[in-house]
Amino acid sequence: MQYLILSDMHGNYEALSAVLRRVRRKRFDATLVLGDLVGYGAAPNQVVQAIRDLPGQVFRVRGNHDKVVTGIEDGASFNHAALAAARWTSEHLTAANLRFVKELPQGPLVVPEGFTICHGSPIDEDQYLLSIFDAWEVFSRYPAEVAFFGHTHVPSVFVARGSETRVALLRGTSGSLELEPEVRYLINPGSIGQPRDRDPRAAYMTYDSKRRVVRWHRVEYAIERAQQRILKAELPRLLAERIALGV
Repeated sequence: MQYLILSDMHGNYEALSAVLRRVRRKRFDATLVLGDLVGYGAAPNQVVQAIRDLPGQVFRVRGNHDKVVTGIEDGASFNHAALAAARWTSEHLTAANLRFVKELPQGPLVVPEGFTICHGSPIDEDQYLLSIFDAWEVFSRYPAEVAFFGHTHVPSVFVARGSETRVALLRGTSGSLELEPEVRYLINPGSIGQPRDRDPRAAYMTYDSKRRVVRWHRVEYAIERAQQRILKAELPRLLAERIALGV
């Protein structure tokens, strides 16, 4: 099967629409959405509606910003800018879109072919999976051979081969990785709406499960337009500045 993998849109419709335009002529059997549809950006309704309108089979999990925006959690751990954006988003989402976000399922979710999707990690939906130690903990406690996760906004792959765990950052405009048998993987497609690897381009992935090939991609988008939305909404200026820097 051919999968499209989207994560961490964060209310940035300009970035999401650029990705969807890039893949519109390609055929996918299903789409994997790894959470954080909203938060930070100033186009939450457009993003949520675009996710709701995705064609075909779609597997979704919620993210931490999705929970705060919908009142599932209070955002006590958020910084000032993130909390301000979450509160603004709560007030501006339509009732239907707010309900859709609130009803996103908690990860991890095992898709029919047997691999896992989640937001933070398969053992904790809010975990920041950043280090080899973090990955080792997940590999030791969760049995999946392949899991796709988001949350850190950094395209990366953790690999467990026997007792050895390694990590690699996935750089460049595009690239591919063939998954080996008897090797386990934790794979992050990066963020569409707010990359944090110093590359401001929107990031997404595809996965060919028959050939066991993961491909990563970066897409230019109208950053200035997304910034203007944020400033017009009177959200913290920091949120507009950082999307141009990829941090």
